[in-house]
Amino acid sequence: MKRRHLLALPLALRAQTLHRIDSVRAWVMPLLPTARFGTARFKDHFDPARSRWFGPFSQLAGSILVEIKTTGGLTGYGLGGGGSAAVHVIETHLKDLLLGADPANIELLWEQLYQSSLFYGRKGLAIQALSGIDLALWDLAGKAAGQPVYQLLGGATKDKVAVYLTSRHVEAGLAQGIRAFKLPIDASPHEGPAAMKKAVTEIQAARRAIGPDAQLMIDVLCRWNVDYTLAMVDRLAPSRLSFIEEPLNPDDLAGYAQLCARVQSTRIAHGEHEYTRYGFENLIARRAAHVLQPDITWSGGLTELRKIAALASAHQLPLIPHRGGSLYGLPLLLATPHCDLAESFGVGEKGNDIMAAMSPRFSNGYLYPSNKPGFGVELTDALIRKHRTPA
Repeated sequence: MKRRHLLALPLALRAQTLHRIDSVRAWVMPLLPTARFGTARFKDHFDPARSRWFGPFSQLAGSILVEIKTTGGLTGYGLGGGGSAAVHVIETHLKDLLLGADPANIELLWEQLYQSSLFYGRKGLAIQALSGIDLALWDLAGKAAGQPVYQLLGGATKDKVAVYLTSRHVEAGLAQGIRAFKLPIDASPHEGPAAMKKAVTEIQAARRAIGPDAQLMIDVLCRWNVDYTLAMVDRLAPSRLSFIEEPLNPDDLAGYAQLCARVQSTRIAHGEHEYTRYGFENLIARRAAHVLQPDITWSGGLTELRKIAALASAHQLPLIPHRGGSLYGLPLLLATPHCDLAESFGVGEKGNDIMAAMSPRFSNGYLYPSNKPGFGVELTDALIRKHRTPA
């Protein structure tokens, strides 16, 4: 069918031209090196590095790329997580539910993939694998419709989204027009008062560097406990933090609820390591977060992030998704009125050209949408071969 005739058809009819899923492939596709998140070399049995070695399945070192092709000649790409373990789940299980299926049935396929992996999945690797599949299906839907994904979500509510930079190098962000910053913080309770004092000094210096009007946040990487967090909140009140991200173990909902009830000078952000609408519904019911941060490439893909966004809206909670600054996350932010800040992705990162292909246009502190069909991620076989690693 010629393109001009395809675009003249209703969306539901256009989707039929996708035909059926003909091929599903997944590769480990690290966007940042594993060494960025720790080391496997330990001094002794009690070395704190043991609990900070995230391994090859975590964070952006464990990124995977999912490719879905149809008998209609279209190819969709999705970004997921979980490294080679997630690739194994796709190749040995989830692919069985996709081959021969109608890729237009995105909601149906999501529920089938979720229910099929329920007894070993629910959270973690299986959902990270499902996320990559779901994003590839949405990419196909946009390409079949000849529209960017944000148009499939009801259209844009804004023409650009402000980015926040996750980095200790705030000066570099200021030079690029960025007005929101998140500092990674290494201090933890077992390191004693000296580490706490050092962290407070670092945060105070960042506040002075960015000025009184820019937003400042910190990311604790789940290393604190309730008492330590409360002590830090008192010390950091003059720094006027917008939020403290994941101060506790993600499963310590009782601790998060305590913090949310007691902390007044800032907000508690949670959700980077939570999964599906069920997990976020529990966070909301327990009043365990002031700010929700689902990761579109881990928490269930776009299909599930839409439901989480609806929950956040109904409870008047800010939603600041992880990977929001990628081409995969930006459509949701554009289409969702209460999403007004995107996590940096590619901006300020020493990533590879796969990351560059997944990054939207950035200018003077803002990210701008792609108007290409699908997510606008343009990949080639040569680029994939260059960066994929053996599963």
